[in-house]
Amino acid sequence: MSSVQEHGGALAGFIAAKITRDHGLGLLANIFVGVLGAFLGFWLLGLAGVSLAGIPGVLVTATIGAVVLLSVAGVVSHELRRRRSW
Repeated sequence: MSSVQEHGGALAGFIAAKITRDHGLGLLANIFVGVLGAFLGFWLLGLAGVSLAGIPGVLVTATIGAVVLLSVAGVVSHELRRRRSW
């Protein structure tokens, strides 16, 4: 993954947090989620045979991965809180 992809991932974390309405992450967590999301997005789209080119493509791909990552994390977190309340 190139530096452009990592920077796109950082911005994607911020965008994904806004899309999923997860406002409590903070800057460093947004960057972390975005970079991990970039890896996830490139892997998922690669499995589907899709490759988006250029900086906009990197941003879209990273945002997709970050939204998936935040969504899965939200479901897991909700399930863990639900189980603790019993």
